[in-house]
Amino acid sequence: MGMLDDKALVVTGSGRGIGRGVAELAAAEGAKVVVNDPGVATDGSGSDKGPADEVVDAIRSAGGTAVANYDSVASMESGERIIRTCVDSFGRIDCLINVAGILRDRMFFNMSEQEWDDVIAVHLKGHFACTKAAIVLMRQQRYGRVINFSSQSGLVGNTGQANYGAAKSGVAGFTRVVARDLGRYGITCNAIAPRALTRMTGDLGGAAKGTLSASEFAEMPPDYVAPMACFLATDDAWNINGQIFLVYGGTVSLLAHPLPYRTVFKPGDGLWTLDELSEMVPSLMTDIANPAPPAEDLDIPGRPQAQPDAAA
Repeated sequence: MGMLDDKALVVTGSGRGIGRGVAELAAAEGAKVVVNDPGVATDGSGSDKGPADEVVDAIRSAGGTAVANYDSVASMESGERIIRTCVDSFGRIDCLINVAGILRDRMFFNMSEQEWDDVIAVHLKGHFACTKAAIVLMRQQRYGRVINFSSQSGLVGNTGQANYGAAKSGVAGFTRVVARDLGRYGITCNAIAPRALTRMTGDLGGAAKGTLSASEFAEMPPDYVAPMACFLATDDAWNINGQIFLVYGGTVSLLAHPLPYRTVFKPGDGLWTLDELSEMVPSLMTDIANPAPPAEDLDIPGRPQAQPDAAA
């Protein structure tokens, strides 16, 4: 007996990487899986049925149940077709796991409108399109699981990923709101922010990988993310809702919701003057480093000037 016996799941972007690991583990735990993947390159170009078909064949060869779907997640119509594939094949939809994504990395000042729109469409609108189609049915059956994929890039920020970071931060907010909207109907919505070495991370430079070295990143295979995603799909996770988990290697961390860190109060009418804020706000930031300070040779208004060496 598996922990997902007879559950009907959709895993978007499951032809490769993290999504493939999730789909194969879910099937091994007894789920009936829709393997969704249009087979695009990491930038979203092209199409190939091969990746989805390969995963379906692997699941079936291992004794599991799976069907392929080749739609993009980036439109409402295709989101509906993806969910319809699950219902037509298995009679219901118990869980949606939104993994699909692309990259169009570029420094913000060089980023085109198309590069912005394409990444937002796949990551953020893709979550909306598939989730909207799924929860219409989940509400009727008073049961469901939605597992989204955010990213540290959206929660912390990475150089050259304004489009991706904005989308993934949006996914985190989307997750928290959907959890509040749907919890009363027996539907949970949670998110995973993964670290894993995949096609999408293999070519990233050090800045985009954060503070991790290449060897540390290589020790984070995508299959290590799958167990947490599949656990959140189980009945044992019935009361976990609106949470975001950092998952990599052997680590699962529950991330805190944004909370006030330091606060200053003004008595009386509470209306600050700019002079008062100029004195008080920097005191909140005394030990918080600027993530990208201006170059030393720039003449920055307001920046204290270096004092000449008294010994000189």
